[in-house]
Amino acid sequence: MIILFISLQKKDMMDTVKNRRTIRKYQQKDITSDLLNDLLETSFRASTMGGMQLYSVVVTRDAEKKEILSPAHFNQPMIKSAPVVLTFCADFRRFCKYCQERNAKPGYDNLMSFLNAAMDTLLVAQTFCTLAEEAGLGICYLGTTTYNPQMIIDALHLPELVFPITTVTVGYPAESPKQVDRLPIEGIIHEESYHDYTAEDINRLYAYKESLPENKQFIEENHKETLAQVFTDVRYTKKDNEFMSENLLKVLRQQGFMNDEQ
Repeated sequence: MIILFISLQKKDMMDTVKNRRTIRKYQQKDITSDLLNDLLETSFRASTMGGMQLYSVVVTRDAEKKEILSPAHFNQPMIKSAPVVLTFCADFRRFCKYCQERNAKPGYDNLMSFLNAAMDTLLVAQTFCTLAEEAGLGICYLGTTTYNPQMIIDALHLPELVFPITTVTVGYPAESPKQVDRLPIEGIIHEESYHDYTAEDINRLYAYKESLPENKQFIEENHKETLAQVFTDVRYTKKDNEFMSENLLKVLRQQGFMNDEQ
């Protein structure tokens, strides 16, 4: 009986992940603090480097606070319409303070420490998202968080050694959008060692994505020849990435994660 119960639980979770959709429209229904805190506390059981838990989560419910955060996310409507906005932050400040209080000298003002905290943070964020969806909530991951980190730092009063990594909007779904495509499994898994892609591999792996009507529409609307050009020339350009990279390094230094020698 116990084995059957565990198997059913696994099946339910697998189905939830397989059928997941990004939700951008939410019911005007509150998420109770008990539910939210339970989901967050459970997500904090995610793997973490050395048991240090190098993350913090800022919970935003207040409409005025959302208004302040909105420009940092290019005014995407989910920020204002979702009942809860969660900003997951890499946080070495708490652990450094712990070290200082215990007569230990922390040496975490460097890029490696930031990367460790960022990985901790993303593990927690993804664990939370999976748990939230299993509980019937919808989520939207906002990749814009690291585009405008200083605006978020100012809005949330993040001190030194705390850096925003990702933002997730959460609420009860008010839509059931079409599921977004994914590459076939053989295009991502490499047995034993990495096997580079031939031109034939690329053509096969991206054939379905390129055949979708919505992607053909993207090409036409942007006056491009291929879907790849939509990505390189419009959505994620070299110029934009270089600008945001410079800004990211600048703010990392300001937040104490890169000393002058790096």
